[in-house]
Order: sequence, then structure tokens, then C-alpha cells
Amino acid sequence: MLNRRALLTAGLAFTTAPAFVQAQTQLRGGLDGGAAAGSSQELQRLLEEASERSEVVYLPAGTYAVSNLVLPRRTRITGVPGATRLIFSGGGAMVTGEDTEHVELTGLTFDGANTPLGEASRALIDLRRPAEVAITRCVILNSAKSGLALESAAGRVEDCTITGAAEHAIYSVQARGLSIAGNTVADCGDGGILVHRWEPGEDGTIVSENRISRIGARSGGTGQVGNGINLFRAHTVTVSNNKIADCAFSAIRSNGGSNAVITGNSCLRSGETGLYAEFQFDGAVIGSNLVDGAANGISVVNFNEGGRLATVTGNIVRNLRSTGPYPSDPPGFGTGIAVEADTVVTGNVVENAPLFGIHLGWGEFMRNVVASNNVIREAGIGISVTVVEGTGSAVVTDNVISGARNGSIIGHRWTERATGDLATGEEQPFANLRVSGNQVL
Repeated sequence: MLNRRALLTAGLAFTTAPAFVQAQTQLRGGLDGGAAAGSSQELQRLLEEASERSEVVYLPAGTYAVSNLVLPRRTRITGVPGATRLIFSGGGAMVTGEDTEHVELTGLTFDGANTPLGEASRALIDLRRPAEVAITRCVILNSAKSGLALESAAGRVEDCTITGAAEHAIYSVQARGLSIAGNTVADCGDGGILVHRWEPGEDGTIVSENRISRIGARSGGTGQVGNGINLFRAHTVTVSNNKIADCAFSAIRSNGGSNAVITGNSCLRSGETGLYAEFQFDGAVIGSNLVDGAANGISVVNFNEGGRLATVTGNIVRNLRSTGPYPSDPPGFGTGIAVEADTVVTGNVVENAPLFGIHLGWGEFMRNVVASNNVIREAGIGISVTVVEGTGSAVVTDNVISGARNGSIIGHRWTERATGDLATGEEQPFANLRVSGNQVL
């Protein structure tokens, strides 16, 4: 039988402060099935008792076998960081919770041991509709699915380490004001941090100062998985100051996410496009990011699907490749910055882009774009701009283009080269296109 006692210190002796409940060594079951079941049952009972009193359950250093643990309405569990380990012993789910009032997990290690989860479980820790969640200084390892799944959550996930998930590290859907900050994510099979919605809508999640590396695309595809940070249908999300490296597809990919703010991120060695805003988005601020090593650098595209309205300013994009993770559609890989509609591209530096330094529009899809005061070095073509009949306007002014091997500013009709070098000619052959003041070296 578990002993239960309050740790009465000077600060905790007052009746207004929550008591601590200590799980004694009897809770630490072996990893065989019978002991694991007993361990989980005892911990379940302890959590339910503590929930009634809004108490904190303290788990001392040690290894605890856990399965099918259901978090009660008010859950507060504290462990010794790096020393309190909960090992999944199989049999369906590890930790779940639904419609909770408050969930606080601190200083715990959750190890899935690569043991299969049941069909209904999305992650080692699967929380649905928590009114408030605080997961801090935890470690989540070796999940056979995702590490942490949050549905309709408000609160924060901070200073955690999530590695070795077969699917995603963190999957959030329908968030209500969530902060995901200061975490380390690595070696996940299909994705790093996902911020999704079932239908387009305001989400407001903040994803900041995380370190994300070695994200695979085990499930295949052309970018649906394999991204360090992925926004899908989620509006007003801020992605800032993250360090992201070695993702199979994109470091940051926003699909249908309007009013995204993507600033100050370091994106290294992306397999496809380093930073993506695509499909039905309306508004994106993309500034002061570093993209080094990708098939394409920054893409703000899909005007054909309604993608529009962005600023792309103050970024460094360099060392791009002409090959990617799948056979590319035209015009191919190797573009530094590509935009299509209602977008300003200014104050960027693009270096070593084998195809285009900057690509404006695609075929008939271009409207109201400006490319000014950029520096482009060592590109196949410095700036490509669509001149297909019926396109909208473009202004290309005051850029510095150095070492463009196949022309500085060239008009294209889809993939066909349709003009001479517009940077050196005096004529302006297209009424919707103004090219002036560019320095060619």
C-alpha cells in the first residue's frame, strides 16, 4: 500500500499552499506485465486522490512501469529531471487525458521503448481538450507514433527534449493559445513540430527558440511530412528564432496558414525548400531568416490556389542545389527566392543559386510584385520574371547582380526564355514590367 504524506516545509505549512504527495518505492514496479499493471493502478489511484485536493504528486528518482494512465481533471506531477523515468509497458496507451482542467508535468522522462501503441493513441502523451497545460523540463523518447499530441490546448510546452518518435515530435491541432518554446527535437520519422487545424482558422500558436534536427519523411510524399515546423490551415502563428537543420523537406512549411510571422530562423541543409508559404494563404511576414543549403531557398507561391500577400525582407539565402528529394516539376530546383502575388522582396542576399536568384511569378500567375535593393551573387540567372500575356505588374529596381552566368534579368514564358537581358537594354517592351537602376557586375 502506498504511503501518503505532506512535505511540511516553512513555505508549504500554510493551508493555502498545495500539499505534495510523494510516491514511495512501492510504486516502482518491474517491467514485467503484472508488476507494470500494479504500478500503473497505484499511480492512477494516487493521481485521482491528489486531483480531488489539487495536490502535486512527486515521483522520486527511479524507474516506473506505466501503461493506460488516464490523467484526472487536475493533474500535477513533478519528478527529478533526468532521474524520474516512466517506461511504457505496452497494452494500448501510455498517458492520456480528456477534458482536463489543469495538467502540469515537470521533470519527467517518458520512454516509449519503441513499444507499439494502440490504434486509438496518437502519441505517448495524448491530451484532448485540456483547458490548461504546462509541460516543462520533460523528456519524451522512443515513441512508436508521435511524442506529444495536443488537441484544443492552451498553455505551454517548454524546455523539453523529444527524440526518436516514429512520427512527429509534437502534434498540435485546434490550439487555443499555445506556446511551444525552448525545446529540443531530433531524430523523428515524419515531422518535428506540427501546428494544424481541421479547418482554416485563427490559431495563435507561438513556436520560438526551439532546436530541431534530423527530421525524416518515413511516410514519403512531396512535402506533406518531413518538415521541421509545419503549419497547416493555422492562421496568425508566429515562428521565430528557431534553429532547424537536416530536415528531409522544409525547415519551415506553412500550408494555408494566413498572417504567419516567420522571422529570425536558422534553416540549414533542407532537403527541398528551406522556407515555404504555399497554397491558400493570405498574408505572410518572412524576415531576417538564414537559409543555407536547400534545393530551393524561400518560396511564397500558389497564387493559382489563392496564395498571396507577403513581405520577404532581410533574409540570407545561399548554397542551393539543383536536385531534390523527388523529380521536380518545371522550372526545377535551385531558386533562391520565388514569389507570385502582392509581395515585396527587398533587402535580401542570395548567393549560389544554380537556377534563379529571384523568380517573380510563374506563367500567367503574377500580380503586384516588387524586387528591389537585393544582392544576388553567383546565380544561373539573376532574376527571372514572367512575361506571359495577361500577368499583373512587376517592378525590378536597384538590385545588385554579380556573376549571373546566363543573364541578369530575363523574361520567361513558363520555362521558355522570352527576352534578352532586360537589365542591360534600354527598351521596356512590356507595359506591366518596369526594370530600372539595377547594377550588373
